[in-house]
Amino acid sequence: MAVTNKKPLWFAAYTKSRAEKKTLKALQEQNIEAWLPLQKKMKQWSDRRKLVEEPLIKSYIFVKITREEYLKVLNTKGVVSFIIFEGKAVPIPEDQIYILKKLVDTDAEMDVTQEKLEIGDEVKVVTGPLFGLVGHLVNYRGKQKVMMQIEQTGHTILITIPRSYLELNK
Repeated sequence: MAVTNKKPLWFAAYTKSRAEKKTLKALQEQNIEAWLPLQKKMKQWSDRRKLVEEPLIKSYIFVKITREEYLKVLNTKGVVSFIIFEGKAVPIPEDQIYILKKLVDTDAEMDVTQEKLEIGDEVKVVTGPLFGLVGHLVNYRGKQKVMMQIEQTGHTILITIPRSYLELNK
């Protein structure tokens, strides 16, 4: 078995395309702790504009499970696989999930990318709702942003934070 933990750990599960919300519901109906980070985006159609909630990271959902729940999650409709390295499901550190939850709860402007970005100075947020977040300062599409990587999924979250909120992390 790929998961060897007795206490619950966070894992990223890959879902079918555009099935994240249904998969979340199916997992919750089985009493599995699952979380789908959503962000609000303004969508424009030819006849109207509407604020909609979309997954922050497409086709991924996070589950906090024990070894006994591993197969239960895999057999849930909508789940394709776990993020696996060297044949084992890779746990995501609790602090990264905590930070991601804090990010989603703010109105910070975020972009998610799989691009490998040049890493600059490591910075720490010293004030505001993201206090304590450590990341790297990057220049992305002409704007300065703080980059947070979730290495297990291969995604990078870019957050716009006022420069006055930042200091070099020592």
